[in-house]
Amino acid sequence: MEIIPPSKMKEAKQAGKLGIYVVIAIVILIILFGSFGTIGAGERGILLQFGAVQDKIFDEGLYIKIPLIQQVEVMDVKIQKDEVAASASSKDLQVVTSKIALNYHLDPNAVNKIWQEVGKNYNSRIIAPSIQEAVKAITAMFTAEELITKREMVKDQIKVNLAERVSDRSIIIDEFNIIDFSFSPAFNEAIEAKVTAEQLKLKADRDLERIVIEAEQQVAQAKGKAAAIQVEAQALRSNPKVVELRWIEKWNGEVPTYWGQASPFIGLENK
Repeated sequence: MEIIPPSKMKEAKQAGKLGIYVVIAIVILIILFGSFGTIGAGERGILLQFGAVQDKIFDEGLYIKIPLIQQVEVMDVKIQKDEVAASASSKDLQVVTSKIALNYHLDPNAVNKIWQEVGKNYNSRIIAPSIQEAVKAITAMFTAEELITKREMVKDQIKVNLAERVSDRSIIIDEFNIIDFSFSPAFNEAIEAKVTAEQLKLKADRDLERIVIEAEQQVAQAKGKAAAIQVEAQALRSNPKVVELRWIEKWNGEVPTYWGQASPFIGLENK
C-alpha cells in the first residue's frame, strides 16, 4: 500500500477546496446575472413565478427577479400594423372582397392578462377573426353600391364594431382603413352599364335642353320680326310718304323706263 506524503494530501485538499470555491463562484454569478434584466423601449415585462402570471408588470428599463423561481416574458406594446383580406356579402347579396389595413397596440397595463388568456399569438387568435366578423356584420347592412358611395361611413362603423370586439381583450384600435373594395365581374359589368346609361341620359337631356333653347330663340326672333313688320305697316298707314322714302333708299341711281304714279320723280321719257 502506497503511503501518500502529507504534503501531497495537503495539496489535494487545497485543490478540492479551490474547485468548490469555483463552483460556488459560478453559482453566485449565475444567480446574480439571473436576477437582473432589461425591458426595451415600447415593451413591457410579465412576471411569472413558477409559471404563474403575477400582477407585477415591468416597465422599460432594469428589473430584478428571483432567479430559478421567477422569470420575465417580454411583450411588445408599440403600434403594430396588419393587412388582412376579408370576404363578405352585401345587403343585396353581392360578394365583396375587402383589403383591410389595421393599426393597433396592446394595453400596456394589461399585458399580463393578455399573456394569461391568449399568449403571444393574439394576432391569429383574436385580431384576424375579429376583423372578419366585423367586416361581415357591417357589410351586410349596405348594398354593394352603398359600400362605394358611403365608404367613409362603412369604414367608421367597421372600426367601432371591431374596437368593441377586441376591447375586452385589452387590444386598442388606433386606425382602421379600407384599402380596396372588389366585386364580382358580373357586378362590375352592371355598374359599367349603369354608368354608360346615365351618361347617355345626361347627353340626351342636354341635347333636349339645347333644342328647347334654340326653339325659344327662333320664336323670339319670329315675334321680333312680326312686331317690326307691324310697326312698319302702322307707320306706312299713318304716313304714305314713308313708301317714297323706302323707294329712294333702295334706288340704284338709274332712271327707269316707266314710272309709276307713286314715283317721287317727275315723269321723263327715255331718250
